[in-house]
Amino acid sequence: MPDEYSDIPTAPWMENSALTAPALLGAAAGLLVGGLMHSGARKVIGLSLGAAGVAALLPFVVGGVAGLVTGPRSKVGVKRNIQRIRDAGIVSSDYDSVDDTLREQGVI
Repeated sequence: MPDEYSDIPTAPWMENSALTAPALLGAAAGLLVGGLMHSGARKVIGLSLGAAGVAALLPFVVGGVAGLVTGPRSKVGVKRNIQRIRDAGIVSSDYDSVDDTLREQGVI
C-alpha cells in the first residue's frame, strides 16, 4: 500500500514485518524475563496481557459482525438499499416553488 506522502510504494512483506516485529520482540522479552519471575506473578501478568489482547481485538470483531449483519448482501442491507431507492423518488418541499414557477412559465 503506497504511503500518501511518498511516491514509492512499500512492499507487502515490509508492512507485515513492521506489524509483527513488536509482537515478536515482546514474546522474546517475555521468554527472557519469565524465568526470573515467580510462577504466580507470571500467571497474573500472562492473564492480564491476554485480556488486554482480547480487548484490543474486540472492535475489529464487533465491526466484522456488524458488517455481516448490516452489510449490502444481508437482509438488513438489502432492505436499506430498497428503501433508499424508494426515498429517492420523494421530492422535497423545497422544489415545489421551483416547479410552480416553471409551470407558470410554461416550461413544464
